[in-house]
Amino acid sequence: MSLVYLVRHGETDHNAQERGLGRADVPLSERGLEQAKLIAARFARVPLDAVLSSPLQRALVIARAIAEQHALAVDIRPELTELDVGETEGLAYAEIRARFPDFYAAWTGDDPVHVPMPGGESIAALAERLAPLARDLLDGPDRVIVVVSHNFTLRVLVCLLLSIHIASFRNFRLDLGSITTISIQHGRAAIQALNDVCHLDALNLSPAARSVSS
Repeated sequence: MSLVYLVRHGETDHNAQERGLGRADVPLSERGLEQAKLIAARFARVPLDAVLSSPLQRALVIARAIAEQHALAVDIRPELTELDVGETEGLAYAEIRARFPDFYAAWTGDDPVHVPMPGGESIAALAERLAPLARDLLDGPDRVIVVVSHNFTLRVLVCLLLSIHIASFRNFRLDLGSITTISIQHGRAAIQALNDVCHLDALNLSPAARSVSS
């Protein structure tokens, strides 16, 4: 049986200010760095075979902290980069609604999967670039892997691993610094833990502080 730990990066200033964040390579905030330490500590005694990461520093800092404890090199995967949010990068949500009303109506409607971000990427396109990785995780040898990435990327990856429609990405959330554990046996995936943030209790984070997107 394989175990895959899906880790969402910690807080950045964009998250704290509720601004759109996709491919901008912003660093972790002070709180985010504290979250990174707690995430790494969570894996200190977990035998690992590999650590995969988005190339963006807010994920890579955490991946390296985890990997160093096990004398592993981080496997940087461009496909784990966050959804390209295009022209909404860095905008507050009220600004997005005001500047892109047609997009916002479609994105918040019943079928957002094929709606591209203004000048950016759709959920369907994100799923397409993640599909080969999902197949590798499902069909590969038994191993224990940590994957450090981003909000939309990880939610879509969960859908692909569980073989559920990618529109279901809206039916659950992955908070900042959360860990989701998925077991894989005979090519079938099952959730062992979803959106686990117990390791962050020392920071006394409120639910609102944990959940800011991207």
